[in-house]
Amino acid sequence: MSLIDFVLSPAYAQAAPDAPSPLVQFAPLVILVVIFYFMLIRPQMKRSKEHRQMLSSLSKGDEAVTSGGVAGRVVAIGEGYVSLEVAEGVAIKVQKAAVTSVLPKGTLKAI
Repeated sequence: MSLIDFVLSPAYAQAAPDAPSPLVQFAPLVILVVIFYFMLIRPQMKRSKEHRQMLSSLSKGDEAVTSGGVAGRVVAIGEGYVSLEVAEGVAIKVQKAAVTSVLPKGTLKAI
């Protein structure tokens, strides 16, 4: 035995460790997918569903606000467009999807 063997232990061949199971290898990926579903995808689907319901319940006489900030009273509803009266005798046509919220009745005083 030499001095080097005292300071540094001799390296012996070791058996290769067993590879982890495929389930353990893909577990972090599965966990990330579940986290993304509950934190991002599910809430977005819920908001989208609520917006679709709000648009389907939109009726003539409702007061609404568009995504551009224009507020007015609904005077006509079409398949893809809504006409909003923004001033006395002034109606604009906007896409139905641009309506972001319906205001309580009487919010807009005299248009």
